[in-house]
Amino acid sequence: MSKALWRWLINAVALYVAARVVTGIDFTGDWVSLAVIALIFGIVNALLGPILKLLSCPLILLTLGVFTIVINAALLLLTSHFSQALNLGFHVSGFGAAFWGALLISVVSFVLNVFLRDSDRRERRRK
Repeated sequence: MSKALWRWLINAVALYVAARVVTGIDFTGDWVSLAVIALIFGIVNALLGPILKLLSCPLILLTLGVFTIVINAALLLLTSHFSQALNLGFHVSGFGAAFWGALLISVVSFVLNVFLRDSDRRERRRK
């Protein structure tokens, strides 16, 4: 499976976990809606994430990287707005929920990526 497809799937799982765990993040759609939301989240992160991180580089350095969570929270809120405009059933109620959701999404994505990298390395060793 391609890396882009894996990232998309990981984003979908991480968004679903955040919606189940974080108060203020609601998801009422089906798996197709979740896949579209994950695609929107990936596109928003790919297009706006680097620009925002570049513009806020001094803050990121000053806070030793913690400000990236604030950026990710803003991108999650933007994803929520796009999702609501498309009636996909994903809503983030405010910045606090977005902050904790972004933190949880980052952790879940990191853990899933570690497991996938380890399994990918094992497969390459077998060949």
